[in-house]
This record gives sequence, C-alpha cells and structure tokens, in this order.
Amino acid sequence: MIFEGNEINRVTFSVAKKTKVSITHSKRLREVTEYDITFTEEDTDKLLLPHNDALVISLNVLNFKIKHVLVDPGDSANIIQQSVLEQAKLTGSIIPATKLLARFNLASVTTRGQILFHTNADGVMKTTLFEVVDGNMGYNIILGRPWLHEMRAVPSTYHQLLKFLMPEGIKQIRGDQPAVREMNAISISSSKGKEHAA
Repeated sequence: MIFEGNEINRVTFSVAKKTKVSITHSKRLREVTEYDITFTEEDTDKLLLPHNDALVISLNVLNFKIKHVLVDPGDSANIIQQSVLEQAKLTGSIIPATKLLARFNLASVTTRGQILFHTNADGVMKTTLFEVVDGNMGYNIILGRPWLHEMRAVPSTYHQLLKFLMPEGIKQIRGDQPAVREMNAISISSSKGKEHAA
C-alpha cells in the first residue's frame, strides 16, 4: 500500500478473521481486544532513532541458536546458507533439489537443495522448509513469507518487532538493532577497502 501525505494517524491491516493489526502514531487511548496485534510509539522506546534498519532476529533451529536471521516479508522462500549447515555438520540432511531464486537486481542464484528444520520462535515450534544456497548473502537465514504466514506473524521494521498471536496472547520477538548496525558498518568498510584496492 502507498499512502500520500506526511501524517498517518492509524493504519489497520486485516490478516485473519479474528486478528486485527494496527499501527498507531499518536498517543491517544483506544480499546484493544485480545485479538489485536498493535504497534505503538512505545515499542520504539529503546531504539536508536531515526533508523533505516532491517528486522534481524535470533532463532532457535534444532538445538542451535542462530543469529543474523533476516525477517523479510518480500521474500517468497525461506533461505539458509550452506555454511551454516556445514558448521552444524548437517549437510548430509540436504534434500537434493535445484531452484532458481531471483534477486532484486534480476540476477538469479541456483539453490543447492532443501532442508527441513524445526524452528522455535519464543516457544512456538514449526517445521520449516529452507532453500539451501551457497555463498555469502549477508545473513545466516532469511525468513520469508512461508514462515511468516505459517506463524501468522506480523513484522514491523520501524518498531524492530515481530509479533504473533498465540492462545495465551500476543508474543513478540525484538530485532537486534546493534547487530544490524554492526553488519552494515562491516559491509560499508569492506566495500570501501575494495574501492581503494581497485
């Protein structure tokens, strides 16, 4: 959706029959039911603002806590780097299959196969299919729409939060903003080094 103008008081997205997502930009009070996933300005209290950071979290996969996991609702697949599987000694579990995944610049990458993992997001277990890619993509894992839809999760890069509805209420995972900034700093400094070497 594209909105015109400088101020948006409230935006509401309907993601399920009984789940309502709203983003409030003002401090006014309103009634929130148990089925509402709400982002407020208070969610940004501990963030470094202004920011332009991606939503990067940590995720438990099998018995491993994996950092640098990008939450990307624009991605149509869940992706894991082959090097992560090599470190965990799990390359033998890769199911041979090749797919072409298109990148934003219209270049494509061929997958090395697929792998099924149990992911644990704040106590919520899901069996997740990942496409395995070789080479550095900047993140250990990319969680795309398949995982987000399975979790019925709603990400907000601005609030650096991932929220999802459970029977006991709304759960949330906060993004690791310092890690994103560190990754960006390393990326910028390495690209400057390449420019000077050329």
